[in-house]
Amino acid sequence: MPALHKIHLIAVCGTGMASLAGLLKETGREVTGSDVNVYPPMSDQLAALGIDAKIGYKAENIEATRPDLVIVGNAISKGNPEVSAVEAKGIPLLSMPQAISRFFLDNRIPIVVAGTHGKTTTAALLAWVLARGARDRGALAPAPPLARRPSRLGTREGR
Repeated sequence: MPALHKIHLIAVCGTGMASLAGLLKETGREVTGSDVNVYPPMSDQLAALGIDAKIGYKAENIEATRPDLVIVGNAISKGNPEVSAVEAKGIPLLSMPQAISRFFLDNRIPIVVAGTHGKTTTAALLAWVLARGARDRGALAPAPPLARRPSRLGTREGR
């Protein structure tokens, strides 16, 4: 892929996607997004990070932002107007898991929290503990109500 400075996230107001947008912004990239449901707490988190979240899925959002890469949330179906515009223009597309792997997991050992209930709370608590421990680890913990900044790059690699 060419230089990826401008990144657009479709379905940016999901807790995971908004947290990913924050991490991408922290790496110095220009980040934009769109969603049909733009409201607190995720809209507040995005605004505080300086990430513009457009309301609605429109091909014009892709025209206006001219991204180098688009990350698509799992709530999006193939007929989405933004996805269609991206495909027509030949802009590279990644899913959220692909983007996390590509940008953040090299030289790191991930700890994954999974299950039916309590994932967000557990991930936020784990991120808090790791950030305050002897090793400053990064985290993707989509829980803004539980922590001011649950997702962060960290300063140490996981090896």
